[in-house]
Amino acid sequence: MLSSFLALFTSIILASSTLVSGLGSYCDVEVNKGTAAPGDPYWFGNITHRGTSAFNPDPNSYKVFRNVKDFGAVGDGLTDDTAAINLAMSTGDRCGNGTCQSSTLTPAIVYFPQGTYLVSSAINTYYYTQMIGDARKPPTLLASHNFTGFAVIDADPYIPGGGGSQWFINQDNFYRSIRNLVIDLRQMNVSAPAIGIHWQVSQSTSLMNIVVEMSSENGTQHKGLYMENGSGGFMGGYAGLSVGNQQFTVRNLTVNNAQSAILGAWTWGWTYQGVIINNCSIGFNLTTGGTTSATQSVGSEAIIDAVVIDTPIFIQTSNSSNGTLHGSLVLNNINLHNVPIAVTVANGSVVLPGGTAYIPSWGQGNVFTGMDPHPKFTQGEIQAANKPWNVLDANGRVFGKMHPQYENWAVSQVVSVKEEGAKGDGVTDDTEAIRKVFEKYAGCKIIFFDAGTYYITDTIDIPGGSRVVGEAWSVILAGGEKFSDQLHPHVAVRVGEAYERGVAEISDIIFSTVGPAPGAIVIEWNIHDSDGEQGVAGMWDSIIRLGGSAGTNMQFDNCPAGNLSPDCQASFLGIHLTPGSSAYFEGTWVWTADHDLDSPLGNQTSIFSGRGILSESLGPVWFIGTASEHAALYQYSLINAQNHWIGFMQTETPYYQPAPAPPAPFVDNAEYHDPVFGGPINMAWGLHVRTSWDIIVFGAGFYSFFQNYTQVCASTFNCQEQIFNIDKTSTIQVYSLSTVGTTNQLSVDELGVVNEAYGPDGFQETATVWTRW
Repeated sequence: MLSSFLALFTSIILASSTLVSGLGSYCDVEVNKGTAAPGDPYWFGNITHRGTSAFNPDPNSYKVFRNVKDFGAVGDGLTDDTAAINLAMSTGDRCGNGTCQSSTLTPAIVYFPQGTYLVSSAINTYYYTQMIGDARKPPTLLASHNFTGFAVIDADPYIPGGGGSQWFINQDNFYRSIRNLVIDLRQMNVSAPAIGIHWQVSQSTSLMNIVVEMSSENGTQHKGLYMENGSGGFMGGYAGLSVGNQQFTVRNLTVNNAQSAILGAWTWGWTYQGVIINNCSIGFNLTTGGTTSATQSVGSEAIIDAVVIDTPIFIQTSNSSNGTLHGSLVLNNINLHNVPIAVTVANGSVVLPGGTAYIPSWGQGNVFTGMDPHPKFTQGEIQAANKPWNVLDANGRVFGKMHPQYENWAVSQVVSVKEEGAKGDGVTDDTEAIRKVFEKYAGCKIIFFDAGTYYITDTIDIPGGSRVVGEAWSVILAGGEKFSDQLHPHVAVRVGEAYERGVAEISDIIFSTVGPAPGAIVIEWNIHDSDGEQGVAGMWDSIIRLGGSAGTNMQFDNCPAGNLSPDCQASFLGIHLTPGSSAYFEGTWVWTADHDLDSPLGNQTSIFSGRGILSESLGPVWFIGTASEHAALYQYSLINAQNHWIGFMQTETPYYQPAPAPPAPFVDNAEYHDPVFGGPINMAWGLHVRTSWDIIVFGAGFYSFFQNYTQVCASTFNCQEQIFNIDKTSTIQVYSLSTVGTTNQLSVDELGVVNEAYGPDGFQETATVWTRW
């Protein structure tokens, strides 16, 4: 109660001194809605596309934007458009076909205007591709009755005759997005193993506004999405999703009329937020019971804000827990309507009865409390998450907001930074050109960063009122003298002024640096949601990528694994959320490169960034499907923070540690509340929490695979002694925590409390719940 009062009181004090967003000089009034006529097509397909790939061998002729109709697709539902679509996908010596594992040099947007595109074999997607349909009227990919191939859209094709080999390494299959498409399998035979999307991918990937139409006849083998390693709406079929992956976040999923809505083969940890299951035989059909890496199955599932209707079984596991951890479950805010069984085991034993019922908070697994290192195995009610009021929507669910696409905006409401004078060639200093665009158009235009790499040498201010959209992950690349001194850090991109309130929406942008840049604060986030609004200050599918790519001067040739060169210092801090800010981050990834994306062999690198994400925000803050990896001091740090909803979050400790041990090669900086290192604390923190209140972690994976680039420690769970620390004053609740290679999963004041020995759950260890009291 005290913390709630303090949060409210503080916000009132801050409100008296907040700034209101201004308008660009070109703008007469702030514009918050689109002016497209009802019959107009989506602006994104109709603007002039000036995008380039700055470091492609032939940047002037290489085309980033590809309209499939320009390659011969018809879209009439009768003409076979397969060859034309695959030509649009592959043109330009792109990375794929089993001959290239990764490349930042050949990005592409494959765009589908309104229409129905008949396909008779797979659309094989290449690395660094966004497939985007018209957001106003999503086009349909119609699988023909004689369709052959693994899936209609295949993000990691199997190589014929390759003995199971695939185009890409699944853990490194980055930079993929599919948006605004209907995939229709219903012309295919019901017995055919039809798949809508084969989605074996890793970080910086997303599905949005996808519908898969499948047969609902008896015996159907259709699957909406298949992921064997490594969000949308699904209709009918054998399974909406058939999935296995280390960690994933699924938000806003609907499955109707399937035999199994979700088939879970294996996981380390997944978070499902906002799920609707209607008229299926089983909601979640989970393979469980594996407690070693050789028997890996579903390790941890956290499900929140679900509605299940006319479905006999909500959750079915394949094995009983029998009083010990054999797959962790966390359920929160679940509404059942005519669901006779909530949780059961495949042999028929009922663990939790259903009916028309409400499940406020239920768990299966090891529950830890306070400083007690001994868990209580629980199969029943667990302490409910005390969610801050301001992270909830009007219906009491955790607020969520889809990546803005501005589908009702007109072409005339979009301004191109290249048209306004920026070059985006990775060499020209675009600082002043970009500043002028925001000075003119913030508040009344979508500011469109055409594909390219925009080199800046000083701070870019993104004022309140700004809506920023990239194209195939446009890059803002900071470098030069201003970012060279870690003792005097300098901001590359500042979003809003301190305590400013207003709109600031950023999507499809990569923020990076040219090395050395040890003094770069890549993003300083000051903006707070406008009064009475949620999620208008946020980033979607935007990445901080430090080194490991063309143009950064920090690749394998000059920063190989094991080097300690100062030239390989990439940043001081990735993202800083200041006290007066709020933030909605979805699909945000802070990545200090552990390997070179543009090296044919993906060679390991040693690149050094000081800190990942520092939040001092009083909230509300949503970290949904976010990750931070390989920073020297910490991946996430919450200091004097309040009102945070976090799920799923993922971290990875630098491969080079503990030689050097943190903070090296950086130095402590008290102004940024750096943790103190020494003794057994000789590796970066995954999450470090101090004097923070009302923090909910609903799904997390903290991983430590290496010591000095060797992996012997992973099998003995001692790559790192401690990875997640909470001080004794903070109020935080933790659900569905998975770790790898770490002796203590959770510590309080640097005293290990949750030991990995209690949580073997496959390759990873799992703690189902930890609460202060």
